Amino acid sequence: MYRVVSMILAIALSGCADKIPVGQTPEPITTPPADLKASMDNDTLNKLNELLALRAKATPEQRQDNGRMIDLLSRPFLGTPYVANRLIGSQTTPEELVIDFRGLDCFTYIDYVDALRQANSQADFVQRLIQIRYANGDISFLKRKHFFTDWSHQAKTNVTDVTATLSPHAVTLVKNLNQKSDGSSYLPGLKNVRRSITYLPSEAIDDKVLARLHTGDYIGIYTNLAGLDVTHTGIYIMTENGPVLRNASSRKENMQVVDSPFMEYVQATPGIVVLRAK
Repeated sequence: MYRVVSMILAIALSGCADKIPVGQTPEPITTPPADLKASMDNDTLNKLNELLALRAKATPEQRQDNGRMIDLLSRPFLGTPYVANRLIGSQTTPEELVIDFRGLDCFTYIDYVDALRQANSQADFVQRLIQIRYANGDISFLKRKHFFTDWSHQAKTNVTDVTATLSPHAVTLVKNLNQKSDGSSYLPGLKNVRRSITYLPSEAIDDKVLARLHTGDYIGIYTNLAGLDVTHTGIYIMTENGPVLRNASSRKENMQVVDSPFMEYVQATPGIVVLRAK
């Protein structure tokens, strides 16, 4: 996702269920509850069951390590087609409930993964997704977390912004999110938000920074454009062949979830914002 519209993310569904004990495989639901059926196609429902089973089979060490869980649960999405503008809702269009694993943009990808790393059941996944995507779990366009740094600033944050801890060369500046340079809004109807944004310039990303990054860190590609914090997102993964940015890529040569060489990718950008799962 390289356009802000691809970052206007909406997805939600209310629901709750008893948690499944650690190590117990979630029981497949062949006939999903009406609220789940209304928002998930069969392919998505089946993949969700597979991912929940994968999580349940994780070792105790994996379950205690957010980064390892994020790696484990983001990997099965590799090869999933990139599809822009997955979510529905605007100032004039009612917010709709969308949960669809068949195609991802860069932002829906990371919040599906973040909800999955903690979920023990279908309904638990949905409930966690609501909290990740909407301030106070309020399913509406105005409460949707449209910007990457909303994750670390809105109530009930699921991550911590660790960008400033990675290097003394981190830069902090104030932006009016949603306000274009000409004074108009990217998202009509949404209030502008004045926020301090800390990013690490790409020229400052060296071996010392890589040593401080953790597998599972959420990476936002910083932009110099007025009114935006980032223009793309992904997940930092350290592999045996070096670090990669696992991301739903809209590049013509990709158009799917891929592992992109991390340094090659970020060195061609203004810099990065790094959020770490709690």
